[in-house]
Parts: sequence; C-alpha cells; structure tokens
Amino acid sequence: MKIGFIGLGNMGAPMAANLATAGHEVVGFDVIAPCPGGVTSASNAVDVCEGAEVVITMLPNGQILRDVAREIIPAMSPGTGFVDCSTVDVESARAVAEQAEQARLLPVDAPVSGGVGGAAAGTLTFMAGGSAEAFAKAQPSFEIMGQKAVHCGGSGNGQAAKICNNMILGITMIGTCEAFALADKLGLDRQAMFDVVSTSSGYSWTMNAYCPAPGIGPQSPADNGYQPGFAADLMLKDLRLSQQAAEAVDADTPMGNAAAKLYAQFVEHEDGAGRDFSAMLPRFEARGRGG
Repeated sequence: MKIGFIGLGNMGAPMAANLATAGHEVVGFDVIAPCPGGVTSASNAVDVCEGAEVVITMLPNGQILRDVAREIIPAMSPGTGFVDCSTVDVESARAVAEQAEQARLLPVDAPVSGGVGGAAAGTLTFMAGGSAEAFAKAQPSFEIMGQKAVHCGGSGNGQAAKICNNMILGITMIGTCEAFALADKLGLDRQAMFDVVSTSSGYSWTMNAYCPAPGIGPQSPADNGYQPGFAADLMLKDLRLSQQAAEAVDADTPMGNAAAKLYAQFVEHEDGAGRDFSAMLPRFEARGRGG
C-alpha cells in the first residue's frame, strides 16, 4: 500500500519506519521531526495524502487533530482509511470522524498502548473505534505496527477505552506507591512486600510487571532512575482526558479525579516533569501524613 503518516515524533517515527520496513510505500510529514529511514518526506500534510490508501496521524492533542483533519480531509479520496492513533478527547475524535464520513472516508480512532518501546518493536495494542469496514481497512497496518487490535465499537470508542484503561492505571500506580511507602515506615522489607502482594489479592500490573520499587520484580523504569517508560506528564494528560469525558457524560469518578489532582501536583509543582509515572514512590517516601 501507499501510506501517508503525519506526526513523526517519539511514537510516530518508529511506527512509520515499521510500515516502510514491511514493504509499504510510506510518505511522512512532521512540522519539526525528520522522517525516519525508509520514509519519504513530504513538504506538507496535504501532500502526504496524495494517492494514499491509508493516512495515519499521531498528534499531540485534540485541537491539533481537528486542525490537521480540516486541512487533509478535502485532499483524501473517497474510500481512503483515516486512522488517528493520537490519544485525544472523545469529543474531538467523534467530530473528526463525522467530518471524514461526510467526505466518504473510512475513519478509525485507534489510540495505542505500549509506549515508545512497543512502537519500535511493533508490539503496540490498538484500541479502535469506527465502522467494521473502516476497521478492516486499517487492520493490515495494525498487524505491522502492533501485536493486537481490538475493535471497541463506533467512532470515539477507541479513545474511550484508552482513557478508561489509563484511569485505572494511574489510580493503581498511586495505590501501589502509597503501599510501598507505608510498608517502609512499618518496617516491612520491600522484597517481602512484593512477594506477598504479587501473589495475593493486591496483585496488579503496576506491582507485578512495572514495580515502582528499584530492585524489586522485573526490570522497570525504577531501576533506571525513573527515566520514563511512560512519563508522568503523559499520565497527567490521560487522567485529565478521563475527567473531561466524565464531566461530559455526568459520570462519578472520585478516584480518577483524585489521581488527576495528585499527578498535576507532582508534574506541575514538584519534580515529576520528565520522570516516569512510577516516580510517585520516592514522592510518597519523602512525605509524612501532613504532606
């Protein structure tokens, strides 16, 4: 296929490169980042769409997605797949999908899980929203860029799945870090804590696969000075998206709201910016009950 790719940052560049390595003709554009090897550089976003069977976007936020969509939709031929892999608000995803459908395109909102490592390795998970026909159009690209793609329903449901998943992730990481900090002050050895919790009712992905305590459990960012695998800044973005969505549909999410406020404090007023989201553990270690 000829594939257009807009947004070649930390995630988009390796995704586009994997498509090119698989033998597809990939044309890319980014306002700042260079094209990776194997990807042909276009001078603007509209040129990316010329003759493309699928156009993929990986953009920072919903407003930028809306702006880019407004620019490229008129340049895309009917029947073209429009696959947005950005993590954005549900409202923006659905608005862009509606515009694309009116132009007889096949839109899919398909945010990803797996981070930069998964993008490079081609092991991402895609959470896809859109029609069955649109999902089928995007499926061959998903199979190259990732290891799993789940069709979550209509337009916007991919974003809904992503923010619900990451709301759970943010809440769970905070709970895991709080528990380690409490265990420390109670004199409980961290390895003993891990050995109990990882095989008991408190087990979770944040404990068993991504333990925030250095030297405990499988290798994780905690063992690398909390250099980001998944940055706290990105967790804050996703938690804010979850609360924006909750407000829009009148959903009561007190734990999600509390997690968003804690990550905002950590990133914007403490030392969390640029650190992994599991760096909440040293934050709690250094604090007493009064803050």
